Amino acid sequence: MIEVLVVDDDVRVAKVNAAYVSRVPGFRVVDEVHSAAEALLAIESRRVDLVLLDHYMPGDNGLAMVRELRRRGHHTDVIMVTAARDVATVQEAMRHGALQYLVKPFTYSGLRTKLEGYAALRHTLERGGEAEQGEVDRLFGALWAAGETDLPKGHSPTTAELVRRALRSADGPLSAQEIAESAGMSRQTAQRYLKLLEKSGRVRLTLRYGETGRPEHRYTWSPGGQV
Repeated sequence: MIEVLVVDDDVRVAKVNAAYVSRVPGFRVVDEVHSAAEALLAIESRRVDLVLLDHYMPGDNGLAMVRELRRRGHHTDVIMVTAARDVATVQEAMRHGALQYLVKPFTYSGLRTKLEGYAALRHTLERGGEAEQGEVDRLFGALWAAGETDLPKGHSPTTAELVRRALRSADGPLSAQEIAESAGMSRQTAQRYLKLLEKSGRVRLTLRYGETGRPEHRYTWSPGGQV
């Protein structure tokens, strides 16, 4: 079981978050606390694998707590669960080792996919050994691909992430064939995920007309899509 500490100054919110965590197989809530000081004490007194951490709290905020946690030599994993939306806070959370950042308000499915991505990452890391580039990419993608919370059954978040990377790294619109080659998948698979991402608003479709008069579908990542 992955032992989780829920930290939120709002008692009601902490209980809701704890209830969400308890519904995800493989996760168990060890405690709910409501300040940075209580969180540090809990981590030093028991096993905690993962902290669901609010930022806005009385006394030290969440990021100050993470800095103190690292100063004391604790490598406990952290997922920020907060209403803080400013880029500076997000950036600082990343620099101090937060594995994910979930903005309030969120749904159970939103938290569940973050936790499932985290569990997949732990499982891969526990196998040990050496990693080729593809395995390294999967390690990082295990968390960030989890952002696709609304994929229908039969669709892989990892594959969706490969398509996303191909689009975001491109200098301009790409065809399905170009995306397939960049992501290392078949054209049919790329098209299937592109249609899904276009429908959800994450991908924008444009048409380019060539000499034959037949339009070629070109795809770009939507600025309003999920980052």
